[in-house]
Amino acid sequence: MTSTGTRPLLVTLVDDYDVVLMGLAHLFDPYRDRIVVAEIDANAVLDDTIDIVLYDSFAQPESDHHEIAELVANPKATHVVVYTWNFQPELVATALEQGVHGYLSKTLPAGELVLALERVAAGDIVVSEPRGRAPSTPGLDWPGKVEGITDRESEILALITQGKSNADVATLTYLSPNTVKSYIRSVYRKIGAESRTQAVLWGVANGFSPDHHRIDHWLGGP
Repeated sequence: MTSTGTRPLLVTLVDDYDVVLMGLAHLFDPYRDRIVVAEIDANAVLDDTIDIVLYDSFAQPESDHHEIAELVANPKATHVVVYTWNFQPELVATALEQGVHGYLSKTLPAGELVLALERVAAGDIVVSEPRGRAPSTPGLDWPGKVEGITDRESEILALITQGKSNADVATLTYLSPNTVKSYIRSVYRKIGAESRTQAVLWGVANGFSPDHHRIDHWLGGP
């Protein structure tokens, strides 16, 4: 029995990148008796009353606080959960102060993620235990994955594609400038770029710019 008692949880997924949302939506495919993705939503108001809005923070840390606050204030969003790999204490604290009901790690296996969402729907405040920097759970997707770009490298390339400087990226991702430079060098090798301009052009052409699309009623959801 799910936390609603009689039906699967209705979940909306929020992010600015289609490929990220699609991967996350498919992660729930084996659990459709417990989780139904009702909307895939990027920068649009909710149409349905939703049990949980799952906010994926990929490459949009600058806008997180504003968007999370809007979701928490939305009467159609019963619960709001942040889904991330960034567990800096101040980020977790700020999200909880804004009223989110969960702060969940992308390292959670799909089954554990579903259980965590059911706990949230039952009224618990759920915060994942930080596990250090580990790969995202299998099944998730992100721009550049097929080229061998890791999820963290993908986030950094997306921020560069948005025009952020190395200093901006370091601040937004809570990484040291040297770590950011190391990630950037690794990305350059994987995409064959020799300059930042080439990397940005490659990013624009390969899904690293926000999509701002919306899909209602994912796979027959209500």
